[in-house]
Amino acid sequence: LKSIIVIPARFKSSRFPGKPLAKILDKPMIQWVAELSAKVVSRENVYIATENTKIFNAVTELGYEAIMTSEKCLTGTDRLAEIAKKVKADIYVNVQGDEPMVKPNDIQKIIEAKKKYPDDVINGYATIEKDEDVNSINIPKVIFTNDKRLVYISRKALPGFKDKKNEPQVYYKQVCIYAFNRQELLTYGSYGRKSILEQSEDIEILRFLEWGKSIRLVKTSDGSLAVDEPEDIEKVEAALKKE
Repeated sequence: LKSIIVIPARFKSSRFPGKPLAKILDKPMIQWVAELSAKVVSRENVYIATENTKIFNAVTELGYEAIMTSEKCLTGTDRLAEIAKKVKADIYVNVQGDEPMVKPNDIQKIIEAKKKYPDDVINGYATIEKDEDVNSINIPKVIFTNDKRLVYISRKALPGFKDKKNEPQVYYKQVCIYAFNRQELLTYGSYGRKSILEQSEDIEILRFLEWGKSIRLVKTSDGSLAVDEPEDIEKVEAALKKE
């Protein structure tokens, strides 16, 4: 089965404009993600999907394949849907462009899960660390069944509790590595709008959940750090220096 990795890289982020080109230890963030992705599927199977010529030019100068996508794409997954129309593959892996510490082994786990469960959308999850704020709206929280099927994902802390003594000892967060087949992406992209819960939570995977699509979660490495805001750069640089 042919697997490709697509990295959505949008310039017009509301919280951090130009984020994919932000320097982390003197290297653009998108380069960190692309290099780590290439360790899994090789450089020629890594695609950067962007609406911005600055990102397009920067990526191609680094020797990676960039494809221009519409400025009207509602989400990163809609951007992947446009790529699916142009590039044929069996498995499309979405690795977020703001995950400069993504682990190649975790990407491989997601691919293997998609091979095992071809009719499920695959998504990563990890433990929320003690130094992370479980109430932060920047961290989508997940709850799931015993067989790791997603029940719900929210920017609110999940699960809730009535009595303080029943507060969960462990919370889990979404890790933004996804795997889809081509038809799943084409269906997603043809919808043309955000679904109700997706719009409310601003979490794109909810569009599939609202359709009744099975989403299977795969445990990835703890310690994942995404860059949501400019101040996150310093945290990521410190973590990279430790590694």
